[in-house]
Amino acid sequence: MTTAVLERPAEVGTRSGSGGVPARRAMVRWAWRLFRREWRQQLLILALIIVAVAATVVGSAVATDTPPPANSGFGTADHLAAYSGSDPHLTADIQGLQQRFGNVDVIENQTLSIPGSVSTYQLRSQSPHGPYGQSMLSLVSGSFPTGPGQVAVTDGLASAFNLKVGDIWHQGGTARRVVGIVQNPQSLLDEFALVAPGQVTSPTQVTVLFDAGASNASFGPSVHTPSPSSNTLNPETIVLALDTVGMLLIALVGVAGFTVLAQRRLRSIGMLGAVGATDQDIRLVVLANGAAVGVVGALIGAVLGLVGWLAYRPRLESNAHHLIGTFQLPWVVIGVSMALAVVATLFAAWRPARAITRLPIVSALSGRPAPPKQVHRSAVPGVILLVVAFLLFTLGGSSNGGSGGPVILGFVVLIAAVILLAPFCLVVLGRFSRRAPIAVRLALRDLSRYRARSASALAAISLGVLIAVVICVVAAGRYANVLDYAGPNLSSNQLVVSTAGGPDDVRGPGNQGAASTVTPSNSQAVANAREIATALGTTNITELDTTSANLQRAAPGRNWNGPIYIATPALLRAFGISASSIDPNADILSMRPGLPTTSDMQLVYGNYFAKSGPDSFPCPTGECLANPVIQTVSALPSGTSAPNTVITEHAVRQLGLQASSSAAAWFIQTSQPLTAAQIKSAQLTAATSGMAVETKNSAPSSAEIINWATVFGILLALGILAMSIGLIRSETAGDLRTLSATGASSSTRRSVTAATAAALALLGAVLGTVAGYVAAIGYFRSSTQNGGLAALSSAPTTNLLIILVGMPLIAAVGGWLFAGREVSAIARQPFD
Repeated sequence: MTTAVLERPAEVGTRSGSGGVPARRAMVRWAWRLFRREWRQQLLILALIIVAVAATVVGSAVATDTPPPANSGFGTADHLAAYSGSDPHLTADIQGLQQRFGNVDVIENQTLSIPGSVSTYQLRSQSPHGPYGQSMLSLVSGSFPTGPGQVAVTDGLASAFNLKVGDIWHQGGTARRVVGIVQNPQSLLDEFALVAPGQVTSPTQVTVLFDAGASNASFGPSVHTPSPSSNTLNPETIVLALDTVGMLLIALVGVAGFTVLAQRRLRSIGMLGAVGATDQDIRLVVLANGAAVGVVGALIGAVLGLVGWLAYRPRLESNAHHLIGTFQLPWVVIGVSMALAVVATLFAAWRPARAITRLPIVSALSGRPAPPKQVHRSAVPGVILLVVAFLLFTLGGSSNGGSGGPVILGFVVLIAAVILLAPFCLVVLGRFSRRAPIAVRLALRDLSRYRARSASALAAISLGVLIAVVICVVAAGRYANVLDYAGPNLSSNQLVVSTAGGPDDVRGPGNQGAASTVTPSNSQAVANAREIATALGTTNITELDTTSANLQRAAPGRNWNGPIYIATPALLRAFGISASSIDPNADILSMRPGLPTTSDMQLVYGNYFAKSGPDSFPCPTGECLANPVIQTVSALPSGTSAPNTVITEHAVRQLGLQASSSAAAWFIQTSQPLTAAQIKSAQLTAATSGMAVETKNSAPSSAEIINWATVFGILLALGILAMSIGLIRSETAGDLRTLSATGASSSTRRSVTAATAAALALLGAVLGTVAGYVAAIGYFRSSTQNGGLAALSSAPTTNLLIILVGMPLIAAVGGWLFAGREVSAIARQPFD
């Protein structure tokens, strides 16, 4: 592998005797030649970088572009006023806004039904050249309507009414010519027929867009502003955090890869030292090689990611229901990801670069690897960092949702501890191999002897398991808290209509903005709720009545999460619960597991909680009911916004409670899951009446989180394991040839590979699980808000067993199946 560079003598008189810039340039050129010549040997690390960067490009674009635009429904305005079309003061209100703020953009909507369907659409009067609403209209084909006999429809309406440009559409006794196909770029679910301004004679809702600037004046309950996002963990931050973790795993795998490459080049590098190259020059060769891998991988990954984004963008627009620009990408995130890729490969190459310069030239020329370090040098600092991480998680848990700094720092320290403890685990495992069969003994001793390559692979596997275990344990503890219930709010066929504003309230065509404070009368609200149910094609509607009572737990005080409705006969019938199945002495009915056995429960009413809170047990009679009788009824719905916990009429009579009329709500169930069009129609109907609609959100259940975390952790660990086994087999080619020369069969070679894979998988599972529980125990032991250590009693045993037992078995079987025949390149390689 020597070149003319090796024969060129170092220049005399250069600074510090290092050869200066010419020598460094020569080392970089040689590293680039090695990269081009041995790119197949570096294909693993290169592929990891390419996949990571490409996934970041596509993932960050999906994460940032999937949510609707922040100004959806507002166009370019910063305020929106929504009025009912029957408001007698409508004209005066619009004129008042125009006199006060100048330009306004008026959008009139009349809600109409599609014949033979429960779906509705809007007959919309809007100027395509309005001062604020232009971004809410775009022309797909044809032209915008300009006169009274013209209309432009959306694709959905064109399909529903079998229309095309040039057809005559007879709607509501009026004939109009279809002149174009239009859409709302901010909401592709918005189905409407666009007519010229002034052509909607009986609007259901009138929206006025205007720009009030930074004015803090009160505009009344009909005026809304875009809801600012208060979430500091925006999609860009989450993607960067995941990308950083991914690059760290790649760096750990890369350490093993560059260690193998450095070992292969040991004689060439020894020759460099023999002809006068300094330690800095030799380190520069390995580091420049790492930089080349990072730069090439980042560039190819960015190009492939961009191609993948262009291919997936049309599908994402369909799923996200709004238009997305071709190059509407988070370029800052992509740039940081590419920089992290180069940093990761430099980090991976740094350790082998330092290790190889510590070898004497004679040892390097002989091809002998450096002897492994004593494990106590890393084990003792690893244990210390493990304790420090435990204390940091304890500090983070005691803040009860405050600053997340200790938790983040705890994860950083915990990762460092895992990296330092990996060599010690390999040595401990090697000492248990004395009585093992010869093939297993060879595998375990090889892992223990060559820790420079196997320890980094073990650390990467352990980190993959650590992520999965932390998610599983935290999710199980979080969802096991019956007082702070979490999960999906409703089922896909359920809907809650309420007179109070909610997160799903609709404010204008784009479904954004602050909730209206105008509430209809009770009779009108009932009529509106029934109208929504009828439009959805169901009569299964149940009124949800609440009281002033609240379920609490005595000190440490815990607020109840979710409403407590009254178990009226209508509510029980809606869920198929017979009156005979209810305990006549029951005060509370709930589907939440574990609630009946929770101690120190109190049903608070009157002024007790307002005066002192549930700090004592039992609470005084007449203001609070200690130890209410709680009966488990599994037929109640499980959604957090559904009536999963109800107070019986027996308790209402015994305590003298009254039904509250301040927050009327209706629970609607359909026979089929609600479609996006049905949800949109229900929201528009509710919005014009000052009501709110809540439908199923995207919150996952505990089982989904735990199962997906388990699958992710196992697949990630097995992927890293497969790459590591490939690197180990490539470096131990000489050992395999020696085994073959001494008569070892293919089953022996299979056993060696299977034992290597199973050992790394088992150690990674154990080390990752221990590290995960260090984090979980430290956090929950001081977090009374999350239930303390009792939250860990519901550990996902099945999932942990799959990780601890199933993953090593899968690794062993995979190693046995894929390691039968000797690779041809190995067979052709001559003996040293």
